[in-house]
Amino acid sequence: MPEIQNPNQQGGPDSRMLLFYAVMFLAIFLGLQYFRTRNESVAQKHAPAAASQQTAQKGAAVPASSSEPGAAGTTAKAGKPAAPATPAIEAASETTTVIESPLYRVTFSNKGGVVTSWVLKKYTNDAQTKALDLVNQAAAKQFGYPLSLYSYDQQLTPQLNSVLYKPSATGTLQAPATVSFVYSAGGLTIHKTFHFENSYVLKADVRVTDNGQPVTTLLAWPSGFGDQETLPQYASAQIDMETGAKTGFHILGGPEVKQILPKKVSGGDTIHGPLDYAGVGDLYFASIFLPQNPDNALLVTLHHAMELPVNGAKPDSKAKKNQVSVLGAAVGSTTGEIHDRLFVGPKASGILKTIQTADHYNLEGVVNYSSWWGWISKPMFLLLQFFHDHGIRNWGWAILLMTVIFYSLMWPTRLTMMKKSLAMMRIQPQMDAIKAKYAKYKATDPRKQEMNQEMMDLQKREGINMFAGCLPMLLQYPLLIGFYEMLEGTIALRHAHWLWLPDLSAPDPYHILPIFVILSMFLVQFFTPSPGVDPKQQRMMAFMLPAIFGFMMWNIGSGVALYWAGGNVIGVAQQFIMNKSKMGREMRELAAKRAAKKAAKKR
Repeated sequence: MPEIQNPNQQGGPDSRMLLFYAVMFLAIFLGLQYFRTRNESVAQKHAPAAASQQTAQKGAAVPASSSEPGAAGTTAKAGKPAAPATPAIEAASETTTVIESPLYRVTFSNKGGVVTSWVLKKYTNDAQTKALDLVNQAAAKQFGYPLSLYSYDQQLTPQLNSVLYKPSATGTLQAPATVSFVYSAGGLTIHKTFHFENSYVLKADVRVTDNGQPVTTLLAWPSGFGDQETLPQYASAQIDMETGAKTGFHILGGPEVKQILPKKVSGGDTIHGPLDYAGVGDLYFASIFLPQNPDNALLVTLHHAMELPVNGAKPDSKAKKNQVSVLGAAVGSTTGEIHDRLFVGPKASGILKTIQTADHYNLEGVVNYSSWWGWISKPMFLLLQFFHDHGIRNWGWAILLMTVIFYSLMWPTRLTMMKKSLAMMRIQPQMDAIKAKYAKYKATDPRKQEMNQEMMDLQKREGINMFAGCLPMLLQYPLLIGFYEMLEGTIALRHAHWLWLPDLSAPDPYHILPIFVILSMFLVQFFTPSPGVDPKQQRMMAFMLPAIFGFMMWNIGSGVALYWAGGNVIGVAQQFIMNKSKMGREMRELAAKRAAKKAAKKR
C-alpha cells in the first residue's frame, strides 16, 4: 500500500518521520506473527504442567463440605442407609445410534453413551474431500469423547464412560428425535437423554444416583475439535495475542463475555455460576453449554497435552514431535442434575446471534476479532457480508470490492500527504540555506539547536506542520489492522474459492499472490516520487520492503494477500493519476531543479 509502504518522502525531518511510520507499521505487522509464535511456545510449556495439575486434582479427596460439588452423593452414601437395590439395566453388546438432519449426522455408541462422530454436513475437512467431523478421534481416544460424563470421583468417571448403556433406539433416526441411554447396576443408576432439533442446538438431561442419592456429574466436551489434527492447525486455532483469544474458554456470567487464553486454562479448575453460557471453541467451531439455571451452573476446565509430529506428512515414531494443548469443558449443576442446552457448530455470527441463553443473551460474543480492533473489524465484516449476500456471491470478489471502497476513502489522505510534501519541497532551498549556515558546527555544538529553531520557525511561517503530514497515514492503521484481523478470523473465508484459490483462509498453494505482491509493491515504489531521500534509503524502500511483505504473504491466508495485492494495484493507479496532476508536475520540476543544483556543486 503506497501510502504506508513508501509515502511521498522529502528531505529533512518530514522524510524521517514518514520513514518512521512506515517502519512502525511493519513492526506492528511482524509483531502479530511474533506474539502468536511466542504464545504457542508458552502454551506448549504450560500443557504438561496443566495435565499434571488436573491429575493431582482428580486424585485428591472429594471435599466433605456439603457446599462443594460431589458432596451430596458422598455424604449421603456415608450417613444414610443404602436404598433398596434397583433392577439391573445393561446392554448385552455395543450398538450405535445415528441422529441425522440436513445440518449434521451424530453417531452415538452405547458404550459410555458418548458421541463417536459429529459430522457437520455444510462444512468440509481441510482436504475438502468429505464433510467435517468435529470429533478429534486421536484426542478423544486419550481424553474422552463428546457428551461423556465428568465426576469429581476419580474412580467413578471411567465407569460412567465405559459401561454398556441400554439405548432407547438403535439405527438411524431423523431429527427432530430423542435418544436415551440408561444403565443400572450395584446401586448406581445413570440416565442420559438427548433431544435433537433441526438446528445446531440440542437439549441434554442427565441424572446419576448412587443408592438413590444424587451424584454430581457434569456433561463434557473434553478433547478439542476435528479440525485440529496437525501442529499448524492447533497453532492457528489456539494462539492469539494477549489482547483477545480466538479460542480458549468462553464464559458469560452477564453482559460481558470472558475469554481465557489456552495457556491460562488450568485442568480440573471449577468455575461457579452464574454462567449464562460456557464452553470451548477453536478458530472456526465451538461447543457451548447453555445452562437452564445460570446461578447453579458449574464449569470444569479441562487441559490435556498430546504430542504431534512436526512434519505431518511423516508421522513416524522417529520424527520430531511437539506438545500441543487439548482443551475441553465440562458443565453441570450444583443440584446434581443436568438440564441444559448445547450448541455444537460453526462460529458464524448469523447463526450465533439467533441462539438465546436463559437470560436472553446471544452467542455472538464467541466470535472474537481481537479486543483491540474488534470495534472496526466487526463492522467491516458486516459490510463484506452485505456485499456477498446482495449480488456478488463470491467472497474473493467481495474482498476486492471492499478494497476499492477502502482505498477510495483513503484518497483524501493521500492528497493531503502529497500537498504537505509539495509544501516542504517549496521551502527546501531555504531549509538548505539554514543547514549550510550551521554546517561548520559539530553536531554536539549548542548552536545546532539554533538551526533547528530557525527551521521550525520557517515551517511555522509557511503554515507547515511536519507531523500533520504523517497524521493521515497514522489514522489508517486501525482500518488496516482491523481489516487484517477480520479477514484472518472469519469462518466465511474457510474453504471459500476464488479463481485459482481453493481456500481464502489458507496460503496460496501456487504462490501467485505473494509474487504479485512483490512486483506490485515494486511498482508502487517506482511511481511514488521520493525527492530528497537518501539514495541508500530509497533503494531499501524499493527492494527490501517488497521482499519482506512478499515473504509474509507467502504463508498468510490468501484472503489477506488478495486484499494486499488489490490495494497495491489501486495504489499504483492513484499514484499515477497524482503524478499527472498539477501538483505532480510541480513536484517533478522542483525535484529536477534540486538534482541539477546538487550536480552543479559536485563539478
